[in-house]
Amino acid sequence: EYSDVPADMVAEESGPGAQNSPYQLRRKSLLPKRTAACPAKTNMEGASTSATEDFGHRAKRARVSGKSQDLPAAPAEHYLEEKLPDEVVLKIFSYLLEQDLCRAACVCKRFSELANDPILWKRLYMDVFEYTRPMMHPEAGKFFQINPEEYEQPNPWKESFQQLYKGAHVKTGFAEHFYSNPARYKGRENMLYYDTIEDALGGVQEAHFDGLIFVHSGVYTDEWIYIESPITMIGAAPGKVADKVIIENTRDSTFVFMEGSEDAYVGYMTIKFNPDDKSAQHHNAHHCLEITVNCSPSIDHCIIRSTCTVGSAVCVSGQGACPTIKHCNISDCENVGLYITDHAQGIYEDNEISNNALAGIWVKNHGNPIIRRNHIHHGRDVGVFTFDHGMGYFESCNIHRNRIAGFEVKAYANPTVVRCEIHHGQTGGIYVHEKGRGQFIENKIYANNFAGVQTLSIALSSLLFPTFYITCGGVYIFGDGRGLIEGNDIYGNALAGIQIRTNSCPIVRHNKIHDGQHGGIYVHEKGQGVIEENEVYSNTLAGVWVTTGSTPVLRRNRIHSGKQVGVYFYDNGHGVLEDNDIYNHMYSGVQIRTGSNPKIRRNKIWGGQNGGILVYNSGLGFIEDNEIFDNAMAGVWIKTDSNPTLRRNKIHDGRDGGICIFNGGRGLLEENDIFRNAQAGVLISTNSHPVLRKNRIFDGFAAGIEITNHATATLEGNQIFNNRFGGLFLASGVNVTMKDNKIMNNQDAIEKAVSRGQCLYKISSYTSYPMHDFYRCHTCNTTDRNAICVNCIKKCHQGHDVEFIRHDRYVTLGYLISW
Repeated sequence: EYSDVPADMVAEESGPGAQNSPYQLRRKSLLPKRTAACPAKTNMEGASTSATEDFGHRAKRARVSGKSQDLPAAPAEHYLEEKLPDEVVLKIFSYLLEQDLCRAACVCKRFSELANDPILWKRLYMDVFEYTRPMMHPEAGKFFQINPEEYEQPNPWKESFQQLYKGAHVKTGFAEHFYSNPARYKGRENMLYYDTIEDALGGVQEAHFDGLIFVHSGVYTDEWIYIESPITMIGAAPGKVADKVIIENTRDSTFVFMEGSEDAYVGYMTIKFNPDDKSAQHHNAHHCLEITVNCSPSIDHCIIRSTCTVGSAVCVSGQGACPTIKHCNISDCENVGLYITDHAQGIYEDNEISNNALAGIWVKNHGNPIIRRNHIHHGRDVGVFTFDHGMGYFESCNIHRNRIAGFEVKAYANPTVVRCEIHHGQTGGIYVHEKGRGQFIENKIYANNFAGVQTLSIALSSLLFPTFYITCGGVYIFGDGRGLIEGNDIYGNALAGIQIRTNSCPIVRHNKIHDGQHGGIYVHEKGQGVIEENEVYSNTLAGVWVTTGSTPVLRRNRIHSGKQVGVYFYDNGHGVLEDNDIYNHMYSGVQIRTGSNPKIRRNKIWGGQNGGILVYNSGLGFIEDNEIFDNAMAGVWIKTDSNPTLRRNKIHDGRDGGICIFNGGRGLLEENDIFRNAQAGVLISTNSHPVLRKNRIFDGFAAGIEITNHATATLEGNQIFNNRFGGLFLASGVNVTMKDNKIMNNQDAIEKAVSRGQCLYKISSYTSYPMHDFYRCHTCNTTDRNAICVNCIKKCHQGHDVEFIRHDRYVTLGYLISW
């Protein structure tokens, strides 16, 4: 001490040695500031060391100069410790335990610096706790290891020592040695050592210490660990701590948390249940961890294994059971990994759950956990199974490569699944059935062998904003399934992007369904549903298929750029198609056949390479108030005994005819506007018999109406005007019922061309010649398939033997009719 040294005689050490030493002695104002160099005293206690640990080497320190070159010697230099090199002082300090080392730090500034040397404290720390990295404990229930070189404070070993000091230690065989050598461990009289965990828990009950228990390296077998107080139990071992501290039971649950353990903590250890008879039914109630009513322990950084083939590895059960389980590994279990039931809740974050024989997670009977950022994979069953009114909030989990579905929901279960990735399932992604429900929001669901999502058996689920891609099938809703499928990106599926069948009735909206190797949406076997405001495009087959008694409602969708049909109704497919944009398909925009009878209203249908709407093979349908334009072939086709009703449609600017009816086609056409089409406004052929009432057929680039090839028609109250070739053309042998039609102001371009001597071939389209008189030339041996017109006779066949065939139109490419 320096209490007897006058203040005016205190000098500062100088010289090269003092400047280079990390522990140089500076005595400017030792007297008034002496207490500043003394750290607060603490009741530290602890022991144990690892003889084989490599503690590293200090850099060599220069000896403190005993005499200044420029100043007279100070009285302080007569003290012996001033003559000792740092290395000698550090060697002496290495024999001290923690309390003596703290007292030495209060002697002077130099001792304070040397006594806080990190290597000294690392040796002490590893003696007591065994950790090879400091274990920080800033607050109750929070432990984490750090890398010392990355820590902002200069001595994390001492800081961790202070945080962990008040604890008891379970170290098999060490307790006897500790208590039989009191001189060796003088200063640690209050430190407690036990041989078993049961003894340590008994010490907590008897209030011998505050409840912090360190379980050191070793295997602890068949201990009766029932926790009913807020104890903290943490593994203590070098290296990866949880691998070195193993607690297992072969007869009963390994850990049981009971009422009273609200704030208990267990961390950094391996917990096993390993019964001799792995299939015994009484083990159904035995687990690695059992958390019961009204307790909320924290389980952290544990490895959990169960070899029992019944029950589960972790069971959380009962009202008020609300644990926090984080950073745990629940894997390779021969049963369920994590089981939450009977109104239990809890927070489960950042866990690894894999390769379990049954589901990775079960939630049932009103269990309602919060599960975030878990990695659930390679299960030998389903990834997550919620059933029997199970609930839960699942966020940002990665669920993949499970043998069955990644996520299964049934029997009134109603989970919420947000921003999860569900992929590479060996069967499907999400499977909702038997009155299951649920909300699925912003998930990525991809690369599953079968359906990305299946919903069936009166299930009701909501899928909001997920991504489904590169799967066998996208979303499947079966067996009275319900649900909301909203905002998803569903693409690249080998089967249908969304499949709805067997009385299922979901709401499908705001999705993108595209680039599938099959169809976009497939509704069959009496499927229903409301399908609105989706974008369906670039699918290999139909954008939407409706078949076998199904009756969906499709509203305000954009269905475009398909490689076949836009919307396809067949085999008694029905439903409502209204206010949609359907465009740019390689086949027609809409097809209706084989008894199908949909209501098609207020749609815009354009850009079809095979026409706008095709009704054939006994198709029906109510086609009303649509705008059908700019199709490469007919705006509407009606053929092969079909009988639709068309009302108030605008059919215009087609690159071929407006409406083409042939091969026994019928239909009722009322109040339609048919205009500006490249070919006939209405072409009726081959035994067809439609009824046309109150239509306006005008401004066409060919005829208004053409009836040919044994067809008939009923024409009532139509207006046919301003068509280029003429108003109404009737072929030989055609009988038409007409009433109150107005045929006016047509341009009669054919008659004018004939009167000018032009060949009809010169004013024809690419596919057909306008209706007029056609002939056969016997001299040139022409046939019906290359007939000639009247001006051909005058110019090229003058004087030849010619025969009148019929008054009709002539088709060159087998298009519509062939001679």
